[in-house]
Amino acid sequence: MMKDEKLKNGKLQFITHYTERYSYLDAAHMALEGGCRWVQLRMKDTSMEDIEPVALEMQSLCRQYGATFIIDDHVELAGKLHADGVHLGKKDMPIADTRRILGKEYIIGGTANTLEDVLQHYEAGADYIGCGPFRYTTTKKNLSPILGLEGYTAIIRRMQEADIHLPVVAIGGITIADIPAVMQAGVSGIALSGTVLHADNPTKEMRRIISLMENGE
Repeated sequence: MMKDEKLKNGKLQFITHYTERYSYLDAAHMALEGGCRWVQLRMKDTSMEDIEPVALEMQSLCRQYGATFIIDDHVELAGKLHADGVHLGKKDMPIADTRRILGKEYIIGGTANTLEDVLQHYEAGADYIGCGPFRYTTTKKNLSPILGLEGYTAIIRRMQEADIHLPVVAIGGITIADIPAVMQAGVSGIALSGTVLHADNPTKEMRRIISLMENGE
């Protein structure tokens, strides 16, 4: 799969996070089984030694499903395993440095909370923006100011005015009920974590979400 095709999977992104109910691999498997084709492995406060074996298995799982596999934060590991790409938070390695290390074939995403963040990432060569948080979320420490629908609408409008064409993926506390309005704000896609994992049946919930995004129902 070429980079452009891998990026097309990014309309609906699943981000792993720790729960007592499911392992990281079980969570990814349920999301993939539900039809999601983009998984980001996010294991905060965990050593590289503990992340690597999980990443290897998750990458293999993603390849079975033809899904894009992104590693959060760990640039060297993404390069070592030949993952599809890496997602960088505000305090992670700068995007320009990451691009020099990984080269142009890797997908590089960056977290943004303001138009200034977006411009910075765009100029540094990011492939997509994870923009948020939409609302308060317990899956992230040190939360940036909450954007809400107005925040997304303003950022997208100003990007269009500046002729910046970069996928913007909404993230942060989004529930299934929010999806139609968030998509109408002009974003390219949505990233989910807790809303899927806290459902009674995460695989069925993922199917419901995909149906909503594709058919509006």
